[in-house]
Amino acid sequence: MTVTVETNAMLAQGPEPAAEPVPTPAQAPRRPSLSPSRAADFKTCPLLYRFRTIDRLPERKSLAMVRGTLVHSVLERLYDLPPAQRTVDGALELLEPAWADLQTEPEVAELFATAQGEGAETDVNAPESVDAWLASAGKLVERYFTIEDPTRIQPAGREELVEVTLPDGLLLRGFVDRLDVAPSGALRVVDYKTGSMPREAFENKALFQMKFYALVLWRTRGVVAAQLKLIYLGDGDALTYSPDEAELLRFERTLLAIWSAIERAVSTGDFRPNKSRLCGWCDHQAVCPAFGGTPPPFPTEAAAAAGWQTLPIVERD
Repeated sequence: MTVTVETNAMLAQGPEPAAEPVPTPAQAPRRPSLSPSRAADFKTCPLLYRFRTIDRLPERKSLAMVRGTLVHSVLERLYDLPPAQRTVDGALELLEPAWADLQTEPEVAELFATAQGEGAETDVNAPESVDAWLASAGKLVERYFTIEDPTRIQPAGREELVEVTLPDGLLLRGFVDRLDVAPSGALRVVDYKTGSMPREAFENKALFQMKFYALVLWRTRGVVAAQLKLIYLGDGDALTYSPDEAELLRFERTLLAIWSAIERAVSTGDFRPNKSRLCGWCDHQAVCPAFGGTPPPFPTEAAAAAGWQTLPIVERD
C-alpha cells in the first residue's frame, strides 16, 4: 500500500464541513446503519453521535457548509456537459442554477439576510454578501481545473449511494462523490474537499472516509480500488492512496468494533461527551455535560422507530 502526497499544505482551520447528502425516502436506511460521517462522529464524541443520529437535534448551517454543497453540486453537474464544454467558463456558468436550487432552503436564505460585516472570513456564521460568497465558491471551482482535466474523465458514478450488509448484519452505506472505472476494470474513488489538505499526521483521519468506500466497493464488486483520491480545493492539493485486501479486512474489523461500541451505548443510553478543540464548532454545547448542560432524555421511541432493538429503560416524570 502506498501514500502519495502531491504537494505540501498546512492543516485547514477547523473541521471540513460535512457534505453527506440526505437520503430520499427511497434511499432511507432499512435499519440502523453506519456511514463514514456517523462513524467519525462516534469516534470524535459519542454524545455528538447520539445528538445527530438518534435525537436528530437541529444544527445551524454555516457559510462554509453551504459553499461546500454548492461546489459539490457544480462539479457533479460539470460531468453532464460534453467533454469539450467542461471548461472553467462552462463550470462557472453552472454556479447560478446550482445556487438557485440551494436558495429554496429557508436556512440558506437566512445566512444572507444581512450584509457582510467585519470578520466574515474568520467567523463561519458571520454575514456575507451573496456576491462575495459566490465569488469565493467560484475560486474553488476554478482551482479544480488545476488538479484534474475533466475533458479526459468520464465518471462511472457521481453522488452514488453505495451500501453493503456485512456477514454480522451491519449495514454500511455512504455517498461517493465520483467513481471512475478504467477499461481494465480498475476503480478510482474520488472525493472533493473544499478545505486545505491536512498535515501528514492527520492523513489517516482524512482517509478514513475513503477506506470506508473502498471496503463497501470491495464487498459489493469484488475489486479493491486501485486509487483513493482526495481533492482539496482550498489549496489545490490532492492526496492519493492505494489500499490492499489485508488493510480493508483490518478496516472492516475496526468498523465492527465501532459498531459494537455504538450498540452498547444505545442499549444503555450511555453516550459520553469527549471534550476537544472540535467542540468550538459544535451546536450542542448548551445540552452537553462537558459545558455544564443537561442532555434531553434518551429518545427511546424515536430510536425504536429507527430500528434499534435493544434500548435503555428511561424513567420519565
